[in-house]
Amino acid sequence: MKNCPFCRDNIKDRIIAEQNSVVAILDSYPVTDGHLLIVPKRHVQDYFSMDETEKKDVDDLIMKLKNRIAEKDDSVTGFNIGTNIGESAGQTIFHAHVHLIPRRNGDTPNPRGGVRGVIPDKMSY
Repeated sequence: MKNCPFCRDNIKDRIIAEQNSVVAILDSYPVTDGHLLIVPKRHVQDYFSMDETEKKDVDDLIMKLKNRIAEKDDSVTGFNIGTNIGESAGQTIFHAHVHLIPRRNGDTPNPRGGVRGVIPDKMSY
């Protein structure tokens, strides 16, 4: 789609890795250094609309990127992986993409709850 910011023609100069049906780019608004997006080459609205091949390629590329990041940056001590599906979940670009976010000790005062932080009152338990 011509106006989609994650369609291949619009990100081809930003691609840093590729795995068959998906590519990886740096997030334009990273929450940490090394925050990546894994994006299907095919225009597809969200994770639930991806086919099994795309999902497998996402998983394979995440593992490759995780290993690459861990080898290059020993300050990385964890990762968050996530996707927003639908406007109520925070999706703003309706082309499927999965976030791979490297985490470091001390990058937030209290990481307990991790992705539960999307609803701040539910983060601590």
